[in-house]
Amino acid sequence: MTMPTCFRGLLSACCLLASLCLSGCGRSDAIVVITPHPANPNILYVATNDYIYKTRDGGETWENLSKGMSHSRVISMAVDPAYPATVYAGTKGDAVFKSYDGGQRWVSLRAGLEDVTITSVVNQFVFDPAEPAHIFVATTMGVFETQNAGEQWQKRMDGMKEVLMVVTLALDPTRPQVMYAGTSGGVYKTVNGGKGWKKANNGLVPPEVLKSSRALGVTVMQVDPYAPDTVYAATLNGIYRSRDQAQSWTRIAQSLPDQMISALLLDRAQPGTIYVASREGVHRSRDRGETWQALNQGLATLNVRSLVQSQVDPKVWYVGTNGSGLYRSQNGGESWTSMPPVKPAA
Repeated sequence: MTMPTCFRGLLSACCLLASLCLSGCGRSDAIVVITPHPANPNILYVATNDYIYKTRDGGETWENLSKGMSHSRVISMAVDPAYPATVYAGTKGDAVFKSYDGGQRWVSLRAGLEDVTITSVVNQFVFDPAEPAHIFVATTMGVFETQNAGEQWQKRMDGMKEVLMVVTLALDPTRPQVMYAGTSGGVYKTVNGGKGWKKANNGLVPPEVLKSSRALGVTVMQVDPYAPDTVYAATLNGIYRSRDQAQSWTRIAQSLPDQMISALLLDRAQPGTIYVASREGVHRSRDRGETWQALNQGLATLNVRSLVQSQVDPKVWYVGTNGSGLYRSQNGGESWTSMPPVKPAA
């Protein structure tokens, strides 16, 4: 017997409400950062609005790792690709912390970062692929560089005259001296490892304001590892693509339902495949941003805060939401499964 339309609608609404409750109860904290271990698929670090957590069993149980840190919020994390027991945490208000033992103990790394305190935010870590002790950080007080794994930092802002707030960095994996900075004043580019920067906003802003500081705020940047002349920039108003190393930009992905992108990643195993996350969930393009497909099956909320691909299995992805916890996909985002709440076992 066919169920009447009104009853089908009521049943769907009840199922959705139950799903939201089951997925959201006890896990309302936002998943701000997800950092997978580079070699062990069972180890995952997660930062919420309050604490850092670690799982050693694929998310079945979680341990609070915030002992020894300040109460400042963690905004970014990174695992040393050569020595994965070494973990870095960037905070809002207290610069950088480092752990040498997988997060059990933390030390503050402040030398040269004295300005990156109080209201400042460490947004991102970028490792030199040839030398893991050589690291750049993007902060709201500019770009900083260390050549000794954080023991000493130096500011690298020559040429960035109009802006201080650097939100994201993207390093060309084939030409490590080439790096792009997404800032509150658009895009800047360096060809000498951060020693000097030049504005690269052609196409990001109208010609009449191109030389001013009123550029488009950039939130995420990525260099295509399969076509390194191609660079992507997610902004506060849509996604842009450059095919000529940021000499010019073209807006793409205008069909996406939300143009405010929280995460943008290039699939490391599939050339031309892009994943983005926003307040409308996860979307994927297989043709370098020309067409898009929603990948939201299994998500109880579409308000996605963080998105990351496993370093071990490229089909495994993780999503962190604002309100319904952490999810995992084992089929490239085709479907998502809710993971146990990110909190210590009772």
